[in-house]
Amino acid sequence: MKGCLFYSSAEAVRNKGFIDDLIHSAEQLDMELTLLVDEEHPDEETDFIMFRDRNPELSAKWEAAGFRLFNRSEVNRIANDKFKTYELAALLGIPAVPTKKVGSANDLSAFPIVLKTRDGHGGHEVSLCQSKEETEVFFNKFAGRHIISQPFVESNSTDIRVFMLGNEVLGAVKRMGQDSFKSNYTLGGSVERYALSASQEKEVQTIAKALKSDYIGIDFLLLPDGRWLLNELEDPVGARSLYVTHDISPAAELMKYVKRKLEGEVIG
Repeated sequence: MKGCLFYSSAEAVRNKGFIDDLIHSAEQLDMELTLLVDEEHPDEETDFIMFRDRNPELSAKWEAAGFRLFNRSEVNRIANDKFKTYELAALLGIPAVPTKKVGSANDLSAFPIVLKTRDGHGGHEVSLCQSKEETEVFFNKFAGRHIISQPFVESNSTDIRVFMLGNEVLGAVKRMGQDSFKSNYTLGGSVERYALSASQEKEVQTIAKALKSDYIGIDFLLLPDGRWLLNELEDPVGARSLYVTHDISPAAELMKYVKRKLEGEVIG
């Protein structure tokens, strides 16, 4: 099997360790995996593309050309739009952080409030605003971008990221922020392994099945009373916190999954 691993050049540098692990894991399974970046394109002999960019237009183009993508383009489109993620949660009956589209500071009246760009990621382009003046700063900074608002939900700067491989849970981590309401590990937060309850596992499987996803992260705010609220989907999802909390290689598990899926599709 011959595959391509697609990243932007900047993300390829930042994720070199994961890329190396993916390529090595592919070799162990007698698979060929070649890194593509930016304007490079797969050749006609490519059996699959591991799409690790936030670019649903490009992934849709390659899907239309007949390539098998992990994840499919529709997953990339929904996961990289926070309002579409909220709409999916509402459709599935999954408790989620209330989310609204907003066009200006005049649309807001209750504070504190969280503002986000619809397509931001990694905890960037997010601000906790205490006043209308602070929201105006956010709108000016991201002028021309699509913005959403969410009420501030007290979670003690704690959330749960669940890593899904197909419809199964690969692992889950609790992320705790430090000196910030954001809990992202890459922003300095701490992480620990987290065990899902049966009801939590059922909810993440419901989301993965609806998306028909291959490998995603699902983020929930963890409330003080133990309940959780869906906050965001991540495609592509980073695996740093999974590496440090679990005795597995996420790259190896992902490549084994890809090989099983491709062999099953050929047989089918």
